[in-house]
Amino acid sequence: MMNTLDLVSHGPVIPVIVINRLEDAVPMAQALVEGGVRVLEITLRTPIALDCMKAIVREVPGAIVGAGTIRSVADAQAALDVGCVFGVSPGYTSAIGLACQKMGLGLLPGTATGSEVMQANADGYHFLKFFPAMQAGGIPMLKALAGPFTDVVFCPTGGISLETAPQFLALPNVKVCGGSWLTPADAVAAKDWARITRLAREASALRA
Repeated sequence: MMNTLDLVSHGPVIPVIVINRLEDAVPMAQALVEGGVRVLEITLRTPIALDCMKAIVREVPGAIVGAGTIRSVADAQAALDVGCVFGVSPGYTSAIGLACQKMGLGLLPGTATGSEVMQANADGYHFLKFFPAMQAGGIPMLKALAGPFTDVVFCPTGGISLETAPQFLALPNVKVCGGSWLTPADAVAAKDWARITRLAREASALRA
């Protein structure tokens, strides 16, 4: 099973990706990888998401593919079946966390409160998603969590931009940020893969 903390070594930003057309999956992933962003979180928010993950795993060898919006054990199993090496959940339940350990799928569990952090910790998770980052308190909340949870590090996701990401990345308990700004809907609709590569390069340079 992948140690999700290893994802940090591949760059400071994990793109949170929603794909509406299967034909966009591979060129989008290739554009991100070309820009230095290899870790890709494809969210389970569209009917074709699993097919997109499968295509990227098969056709973009440089990509490290994970499934976002894991809300059930069935979601985790489906992600594993198409070749994902990690999953990301918007919240946390022990049922999902323990099932992922059993099936060998790395998990970045979503948390927003101290109680959720403690539950994830109890099940063996210490690298956590902080979501929705801005709405759940942003930088002040992450600073507050650093006090009691000295052994926990976070990937804040939700409302973060290229401009605000450096402020989050400067926190000692933040290892990487999640962001949807790398794949803007208008660029995808226009198949402007060169723009996505540029955005990926900018994101990769945030912690050079």
